[in-house]
Amino acid sequence: MSSTQDLRADAKRPTAFLSYARADQAHATKLAKALKEAGLEVWWDALIEGGAAFAKSIEAALERSDAVVVIWSRTSVASDWVLDEAAKGRDLRKLVPISLDGTLPPLGFRQYQSIDLSAWQGDSAAAEIAAVLRGISAAADQTGHRSHAATSAQAPAHAVSRRGVLVAAAGTAFAGAAGLVAWQQGLFGSRRAAAGNSVAVLPFANLSGDESQAYFSDGLSEELRATLARSTQLLVMAQASSATFRDRKDDAVTIAAKLGVAFLLDGSVRRSGDIVRVAADLIDGQTGFSRWAQTFDRAMHDIFAVQSEIANTVARALVAQVAPGGEHGDGNALTASGGTDSFAAYDAYLYGRALYDLSADETSERAALAQFDAAIAADPDYAAAHAARARSLTAIANQYGEVGQLAGLYDAAIASAERAIAIAPDLADAYSTLGFTLFQGRLDARAAREPFERSRQLGAGEATVMARYAQYSARTGRKREAAEAMQRALLLDPLNPLIHRAAGSIEYAARNYAAVIPPVRKALELNPRMSRAHAAIGDALLMLGRIEDARAAYAAEPVEDFRLTGAAIVEHRLGNATAARAAMTRLVADLGDRVLYQQAQILAQWGDPDASIASLQRAHEIGDSGLIYARNDPLLDPLRNEPRFAQLLSSIGFD
Repeated sequence: MSSTQDLRADAKRPTAFLSYARADQAHATKLAKALKEAGLEVWWDALIEGGAAFAKSIEAALERSDAVVVIWSRTSVASDWVLDEAAKGRDLRKLVPISLDGTLPPLGFRQYQSIDLSAWQGDSAAAEIAAVLRGISAAADQTGHRSHAATSAQAPAHAVSRRGVLVAAAGTAFAGAAGLVAWQQGLFGSRRAAAGNSVAVLPFANLSGDESQAYFSDGLSEELRATLARSTQLLVMAQASSATFRDRKDDAVTIAAKLGVAFLLDGSVRRSGDIVRVAADLIDGQTGFSRWAQTFDRAMHDIFAVQSEIANTVARALVAQVAPGGEHGDGNALTASGGTDSFAAYDAYLYGRALYDLSADETSERAALAQFDAAIAADPDYAAAHAARARSLTAIANQYGEVGQLAGLYDAAIASAERAIAIAPDLADAYSTLGFTLFQGRLDARAAREPFERSRQLGAGEATVMARYAQYSARTGRKREAAEAMQRALLLDPLNPLIHRAAGSIEYAARNYAAVIPPVRKALELNPRMSRAHAAIGDALLMLGRIEDARAAYAAEPVEDFRLTGAAIVEHRLGNATAARAAMTRLVADLGDRVLYQQAQILAQWGDPDASIASLQRAHEIGDSGLIYARNDPLLDPLRNEPRFAQLLSSIGFD
């Protein structure tokens, strides 16, 4: 059997690490045989079941192998070991996903198109294996073993070089370094054709000599990104992922590879008095060379014309990659939906959005709201500002609102979102915000359905819009729609920890508990201080019966209500009644009626359905947004046969 020493001894020969569940061993044996017959070095162990004895050698093999071939099946999607190995392969950009029986991979891996082996009979010369080998050649281009593999891919399957073929990742060739675009043309399409329409807009540098003006340069670049995202022919990386490269420590080729895009739009803004200079540069992500660059010196009131000219020039350049001679969108110039002609309104809006994104405390949240109000005062028909005001009011209600204030805050948020829609009927974010506020504020799942559906139709290029839609769909029991929308959000925003945490929540709602953990761990990797992530892992571990592990996860949660809720439940499970009661007592003393939903979860798990339902009914009376989780919350399962619980769910609009 191969070992770490074997891998070092045969370092010149490409190797593949084969990951599979124990129940799939017979199929894994056939695949290993076929790969070896094709001339590959395969690292696998038919006896591996996990455990400390193999941990170091497995880790070394994953690191040293040229590819991680993962066999997805009904069994393996629930295997912690396979999920961990797949995550390692993805993060190392050498994941090759294979579907054994048509089972969808867990969220976080669905953007990589799997090779279907469900009909494969074990023939090494079969079309399925040829497809694997074509993927090998594409991946080899990314891992530095191109010299022989490139030739191999151009030859018929039976003529593949026995030493030159490298098993590497669909994730590497398409989702990792050349653009997350397997969704568009399939795993084995041309890299250039598949990724040619993808772009990331980096935060424009502020050259004004005044750090307080950074909001303007950031806002301008984000407005450009939002405008480009309106073209259905472009794949535009979301703001959160693009912003991770604000400091430009990596070169353009490296940044493009990490984001998975073909092009970068970089630039700078210098603001002096009433004059603004905007420099924009469209960079080829493969070569690092500029494709187009221009500098604009304009009066402030002309900033909208500059923004439009940059967006349309970039759109034409990118669409030409996939449709030479074609027009972008419907052939019309791209404009920022819901925009304004007032520079004063625009400036206040950008400043408000910077404060909102900061999300530091109640003071910054209310300062953001004040800026959105100022923008609307300057231009009452500024739809984007009305939508931003709705989000700001919702955030204040969710995080800082007192029980008696919630209804008024949510009503104001809904009115602002409806006003934005009336002004700009094609503004996806306004529909998304309205749906979110109706669902979470009014607790009206039925009323939220229409605006959420409209947001999905208009906002396929917006990661946040798709993530909100996915979470709504998950909470209302529409698993397929939730999974598809979340896959799209991950495609558009792969470096956003909020999106990865949301992906875990989708799996939890679908009761795929083992699949919850990898995306939430990824979220913590991207942001180790992220709230509610440790508790999400604790919930999944609790449902998997790993009580001690769940206890440790809850203890690491920084947010008090989630930490204490988990502690009260897990300590009760472990028979520590005193510790459980202490956690519940502190939860009620510190947070009172703001955590009625969490109190109901604890009481249900403690075996007190009457008290739990009473808490839920009180939560409904005051508008506790936690109730949006009730339909498929496993912690409330002890209440499922209670008519009063069914009546509560119906009153929220759950089917």
